[in-house]
Amino acid sequence: MTTVDLRGATCPTNFVKAKLALETVDTGAVVEFLLDDGEPVKNVPRSLKGEGHKLLGLKEAEGYYVLTVEKGEE
Repeated sequence: MTTVDLRGATCPTNFVKAKLALETVDTGAVVEFLLDDGEPVKNVPRSLKGEGHKLLGLKEAEGYYVLTVEKGEE
């Protein structure tokens, strides 16, 4: 599984980086994104879902969140 660390990236840069990361994997691949609390954890999952990707989980870690996404059809 690919893990992309987006901690420290501001909106909308973190969404753009997430989208670019998903372009490098095949449909159906699972990618983990590490997100900061606040706007990133609210906006990135919503935006990725709006792009047609499947949200598999969002869990809190030590001071950040881990978002697990399955790449949808392009």
